[in-house]
Amino acid sequence: MLLVGLLAVLLGLVGAPATAAAPGFPSELRLPDGFRPEGIAIGSWPVAYFGSLADGRIQQIDLRTGASTQLSPGVGAPSVGLKVDSEHHRLFVAGGTSGEVRVVDTRDGKLIARFPVGATGAFLNDLVIARDAVWVTDSTLPQLYKLPLGRDGSLPPAAVTVPLTGDWPNDPKSFNGNGIVTTPDGRALIVGNTGTGKLFRVDPATGAAKAVDLGTDSLLGNDGELRLGTDLYVVENGFNRIAKLTLRPDGTAATLERRLTDRHFDTTTAIAAFTDRLYAVNARFSTPPTPTTTYTATAIPRF
Repeated sequence: MLLVGLLAVLLGLVGAPATAAAPGFPSELRLPDGFRPEGIAIGSWPVAYFGSLADGRIQQIDLRTGASTQLSPGVGAPSVGLKVDSEHHRLFVAGGTSGEVRVVDTRDGKLIARFPVGATGAFLNDLVIARDAVWVTDSTLPQLYKLPLGRDGSLPPAAVTVPLTGDWPNDPKSFNGNGIVTTPDGRALIVGNTGTGKLFRVDPATGAAKAVDLGTDSLLGNDGELRLGTDLYVVENGFNRIAKLTLRPDGTAATLERRLTDRHFDTTTAIAAFTDRLYAVNARFSTPPTPTTTYTATAIPRF
């Protein structure tokens, strides 16, 4: 979900500003100074989890109060995309340049497992929990990583590499694989390619990728993704906007419905949902990171 370069900011914003969030839960979540967030995950309880690009620590924030506590300490490597497995109290973390997936216990922050992918030059960016596996994107190499799950949710002994073939482009000078979700029918994966502005439907059995039909539309700088039924939300990093699309159940085509901006967005990279709200991470890539740089996530009504 990380996008290098912010040239797109100069191109302006598209869409109407978001309306103010409904009263109740706070509309801004404050992270520790210097944290450098990128990913967010929310499970079935009102807690948001954030990973630090600076040192990999995991912070949790109560959505009801905004109270923030550290779940797990830094590991000396980035934490990028995150996903919560609420049933088994696990948080899966894509480790960026560390080339590994970490699994953290959401109850006490203890490390459950580490899965190195064994690929030189990998950048593990985002992930999704499917019915029988956890899938992870790589922003530099044309492949996905799979953690097969047992019927009881048990973890595998190792990660499996699945090369991407078919229509998948891979420009070594660009960020490539980024956000990932499952299709509404659960039979395939939708993977964003940041450099091309396209989405691809990937067959999980073979890795064969086919471009999703977006008509004449493009999702420039696509980053984090969130699917709710047939609604697909895609963050367009650098534009400070979120695109909402309607996905065909099999994921072969999608229609852009609208784009939304908000004055509180500051290089938004990822989103998650709880009840009727979307929560967007402000990574602030255009602001030089220092130990005192402030970071937040912004809540907006689901649209």
